[in-house]
Amino acid sequence: MAPPRKPGKIELQPPIIVKKVTIVAAGHHGGAWKVAYADFVTAMMAFFLLLWLLGATTEKQRKGIADYFTPTLVKLRQESAGSNGMLGGSSITDADHYPHRAGQTGTKSLTIPRDTTGGPKEGGSAVKRMAQVQQRLAEKLSSDKLKHLQKIVKLSVTPEGVRIDLVDNADFSMFALGTTVLTGEAQDLLHAVGAAVGPLDGGLQIRGHTDSLKWRSGLGVNNWSLSAGRAEATRQALMRDGVAEGRFRRIEGVADREPLVKDDPADPRNRRMSILLTD
Repeated sequence: MAPPRKPGKIELQPPIIVKKVTIVAAGHHGGAWKVAYADFVTAMMAFFLLLWLLGATTEKQRKGIADYFTPTLVKLRQESAGSNGMLGGSSITDADHYPHRAGQTGTKSLTIPRDTTGGPKEGGSAVKRMAQVQQRLAEKLSSDKLKHLQKIVKLSVTPEGVRIDLVDNADFSMFALGTTVLTGEAQDLLHAVGAAVGPLDGGLQIRGHTDSLKWRSGLGVNNWSLSAGRAEATRQALMRDGVAEGRFRRIEGVADREPLVKDDPADPRNRRMSILLTD
């Protein structure tokens, strides 16, 4: 029998403590290494995929892909005129060293031609053709009388073919001022060009360029007609030197719309004749 409670005294019950136990099957060791390993495997897969693509495509396809992702380089090559001298036309990134007080620093990038079929030692057909033109021109301009004209000639390879630029400067002009009449030195130069490209196969395109100097009003002529007339005069001079009439594909004048020296449209180097030897 429980003892009787004393009047006025309250008994406190002991607290109830609940203990929750969680059972874990295995401990967690972290997963950062798994992410790093996955990145490594992905990179290796991409690398081997690139090697497979390089082996599965042809040289022509690879050059086409390269030109597709660098379209601006082609435009830069088309508007450039090579580096110093006739033998330096393939070095677009070299300084031009024209005999003009303004000077010029070449910043153009070289684009691999589309028709290249070999490696750096073999070269493509356009590169080989440029070497042939370069050798023939060097032989024709090797005399003491014509040797100074070598610096006027700029050779370069474009996706369309081999381009020969005949560039005016402060000491040389292809035509008499404001006319389509070839100077004596220009006729000698075109005679050498005709002898260089005449034996080779392929078509020819001639494009005339002028500077931005304006004409006096009322004369009835402009830089458009002047550049086109000079291109035609160049074609006739080449025909007189034995180049067949049927080889000419295009004769055009673009006035001052494609300047070589963009910062100074009036620069004499913007006056030039571009002769393109195509396939």
